[in-house]
Amino acid sequence: MTTHLADDAVVWLPYEPKELDGLPEQLSYRYWDGQDDMLPGNPAEVRFLTGYPGTQGYASLVRVLSRARNLEVLQVLSSGFDYLEAHLGLLPAGTRLATGRGVHAAVTAEHAVALLAATARGLPDFHRQQAAGRWAPRSFTTLGGKRILVVGQGPVGTAVASLLDAFGCHVVRLARTARIVAGAVVHGAGSLSQLLPTVDGAVLCAPATPQTYGMFDEAALSLLPDGALLVNVGRGELVDTDALTRAVASGQLRAALDVTDPEPLPEGHPLWGLSGALITPHIGAFTDAFEESSRSFLVQQLHRYARGEALANTVVRPDGTR
Repeated sequence: MTTHLADDAVVWLPYEPKELDGLPEQLSYRYWDGQDDMLPGNPAEVRFLTGYPGTQGYASLVRVLSRARNLEVLQVLSSGFDYLEAHLGLLPAGTRLATGRGVHAAVTAEHAVALLAATARGLPDFHRQQAAGRWAPRSFTTLGGKRILVVGQGPVGTAVASLLDAFGCHVVRLARTARIVAGAVVHGAGSLSQLLPTVDGAVLCAPATPQTYGMFDEAALSLLPDGALLVNVGRGELVDTDALTRAVASGQLRAALDVTDPEPLPEGHPLWGLSGALITPHIGAFTDAFEESSRSFLVQQLHRYARGEALANTVVRPDGTR
């Protein structure tokens, strides 16, 4: 349902407008690279603000928000917005916050399964042997026939489950609420403790919410069988890092993490040196396809905005509800 026509509204974009084909002509575009010293105009004039890609170094975005008193839409390109939770009070009344949920699901799922497969086949160990120039054959496990718990059934979790099906895994799906989706059973979060002892690995794809913070604490991790694999591409806060470090150090678990708590993982943290840990620096969504996917999504969102339509992935509505 159309509510207004945003003629001449000022839009700040993280890409040069000429790089985005098919932008609505009635809007006024400015390029902002996310830096404080490169503001393309007065923040008080911007109506549609797109955060620079990624969740790192967002301090300049927060400073702009504090001055964007006429803002109507804050668009981020990440799937989550937990890193902005503490600053939502800066949004003017009536501002909508929208995310990039699902835009990069396929590549993030690809990374999750790559981490899982690499850990299962012992590639981190063989990489260390290669660096040492040492030929030492050793047998690891396979994904085929294994029971893998996929935590979170949003776009990323759904894509991970599909990829694991192709590997011949028995996929166990878990989300906040139990349901049947396309003939597949999705267990509710209350079943976690019953499911953990029955699986060979877990892939965490859930967002950071009050319900998911620390869900993989020491008690939960201890329920996983010895030698189980844990992959996290959701948020670092889902896992008790100290408990996970102890479990990996003891050999109980092997872990592959694209997200950590804290993040970045500090230099000298014990996880860096553990042979059972594989760590990537929150790059699951960032491939050579990121910009193309983001640009296409932004153009679609801007057309919705210009027509006064509901935006995709709105997580904070004009009335402030979520």
